[in-house]
Formats: sequence, C-alpha cells, structure tokens
Amino acid sequence: MDRVFSGIQPSGEVHIGNYLGALRNWMKVQEQFECIYSVVDYHAITIDYDTKEMQRRILDLAAGVLACGVDPNKATLFVQSDVSEHTELAWVFNAVTPMGELSRQTQFKSKSEQHLDNINAGLFTYPVLQSADILLYKANKVPVGQDQEQHLELSREIARKFNARFGKTFPEARTMFTNTPKIVGLDGQAKMSKSLGNTIRINAEPAEIKKKLSRAFTDPKRLRRDDPGNPDICNVYNLHGFFTDDAKRQELGAACRKGEVGCVDCKGVLCTTMTEHLNPIRERWQELKDHPQQVQDVLDAGRDKCKAIAADTMGEVREKLGLKRGAK
Repeated sequence: MDRVFSGIQPSGEVHIGNYLGALRNWMKVQEQFECIYSVVDYHAITIDYDTKEMQRRILDLAAGVLACGVDPNKATLFVQSDVSEHTELAWVFNAVTPMGELSRQTQFKSKSEQHLDNINAGLFTYPVLQSADILLYKANKVPVGQDQEQHLELSREIARKFNARFGKTFPEARTMFTNTPKIVGLDGQAKMSKSLGNTIRINAEPAEIKKKLSRAFTDPKRLRRDDPGNPDICNVYNLHGFFTDDAKRQELGAACRKGEVGCVDCKGVLCTTMTEHLNPIRERWQELKDHPQQVQDVLDAGRDKCKAIAADTMGEVREKLGLKRGAK
C-alpha cells in the first residue's frame, strides 16, 4: 500500500481554514492509503512563540485533528519532536542540498518579510526538514496545495542526489494535489490564518460563528440589499460551497444576482449551515478536551510506531554514509 505523509504546525485550536484546506482531505486519503500525520512542532520554532504555550498548542491541535475525523485506527498521528530522527535526517540532507535550490524557495522570501526581526537559518533550511519529514518514512505520496509543490520538488531533488551519491535509498514522493482552492479569510483578502483573526475555530459556539460571519467581507460594490450582486467574487458565497447543499447555494446565487436576497440574509443561511456542520466536531472536540489522556494515548501510540520506522530508515542511512559502527 502506498504511504502518505503530511504535517500541520501547532498553531493551537484548529480553524475552518485548516479543516477545509487540509483535514478534510486527510480523512479522505486515510481510507485509501497508509497515512502518517504529524504535528510538526520543530517547524513552529522558526518564528517567535511562547514556550509556555507550546504544549497546550500541540494538544489542542491534536484534539482538533481527531475531532475533525482523523481516525487513529486508520491513520497514525504523532508529534514530530517525539521522533529525533527527523532532525538527524535533516542534517544529513543538508549535506546534499544545493544552496541555490534553497535560495529559490519562495516561502523563505515571504517568511523573511513577515519576520524581519528573526530571519534565522531555520527559515532558510525549513524545506530540508520538510523533506526529512517525508523521506524518513519513505512516503511516496504527499497531499498538498499548489503553493507547496515547490517544496515537494525539492524533496524529490534531495532524494535523487542522496540516491546518486550513496545508493538507492529513498523514493521520489509524488504530489497529491487537493481540489480545494485557496481558502480566503473572512476579510476577503488574505489566506485564512489564526494570527490574522480572519477565520473561525472549528469548536466555535453558534454565537461566535454568527458574530464572525456578521463582519465577513462580501461584494464591495453592493451597497443596498436590493442591489444586484456578484456571488462569484463574494467570499461568503464561496464558503457556502463547503457548508450548504448545492441546490440551496444555487438558489442563493440566483437571488443575489437579481437583488432579491441581501448579504445579511446570505450570512444568516451560512451561519445556520456552518453551525450544523461544525456541531458534531465541536462536541467531539469538547469530549477530547475533557479527557486529554485519550489524545495523549493516540500521540504515544503514533510515536512508538513512527520511532520504529524511523530507526530502520536511519540505520540504513548511517550504513550508506559509512557511519554505522561495525558495518562492513
């Protein structure tokens, strides 16, 4: 069976951007492949953060992932830093990764612009650790959006260079593009992000969902309720595509174009359908928050499974490198 790897940073509570952009797809592929999913906390330390909050963020994220439907009986969930071989393999890959390839990574440029007071080497070599995350488990499929394809191509380049120099060891992971478009935030401008405050938590109460949606960006040219609107450029209408059945969504779109339904009405329908959709997730999340040992048990089991796989891979790598004591 093909093996899939994907990771998510511990930014804290899961929001609908995480859910729509990644976790729904994680649930889908866990039915088809052997899936390994990671809370990638080592990646998270490349920007400023509160060390006292990190463990809470890790557990909150893990609880959210499970609440959204990732099934530990079908997929493996673990914390990256629990498996030290991730950083060991990343160091090995540093020795075969061309500086020129890293300098062309667009994420380093964007991250540097966002964190001008902390442009560190970790931001620069971030894609090397990503490659180690994937190749440590010899995963041959990685579900990503279009914006991550450059990193996946680098992982293939690293695998090729290691294999050419030290012998065939790693597969070249193939991209599994998700069909979910970029999830724009409620501000109608930037990608959904907790730090920007333009999203909604998956465990939000109905009142919070209503409040957040009331401020959501819609068609800027529509000033009155009876003005004809353009749902194609309305982010609220786009969100209906994830939470509202197609017949109702088409009905709203047609009425919007005729000026028969206003933005407030459209937000009200979305509030109802989103709340109905998220209620089971919120209830499951609360159950896990009330019983945190359930989350710990899942992460511990994931750690043990991944440690065994990682140890085998690094044993092979050390032997190929001539670093394994007693190797012939």
